Amino acid sequence: MILVDTSVFVDYFRGTSTPAVDVLKQLVADDADIGLSPYVYQELLQGARDELEFARMKRVLITQEFLWLPQTVKTFEKAGRLYFDLRRAGVTVRSTIDVLIALTAMEHQVPLLHSDRDFDHITAAVEGLQIYPV
Repeated sequence: MILVDTSVFVDYFRGTSTPAVDVLKQLVADDADIGLSPYVYQELLQGARDELEFARMKRVLITQEFLWLPQTVKTFEKAGRLYFDLRRAGVTVRSTIDVLIALTAMEHQVPLLHSDRDFDHITAAVEGLQIYPV
């Protein structure tokens, strides 16, 4: 299972060629298990340019396996701790959602495929986040 970040899917749906998109295309061709965070799902849908794109993305994405974080106080405490630890290490993540996506990958012990420098900063500062090689 590979968790794919919003940054890769945005380029994929736009038809932009990037190394991460090439990896995603190969994963799809190989019928690999691709995981989706509900946070990525929301980010992608809210960024749709029109009804047609919204429906197209929904149709493709809903077929993926969703990796959920438990909706408990403990989960959000872990996310808060992760953000706090990153800040203390000199890393400011630009998006709270990115922290939740990173935590999803960490909790499920799956690598994350991304094109977002925040995740590189996270892996440099804390242990536990595996990055899928591009």
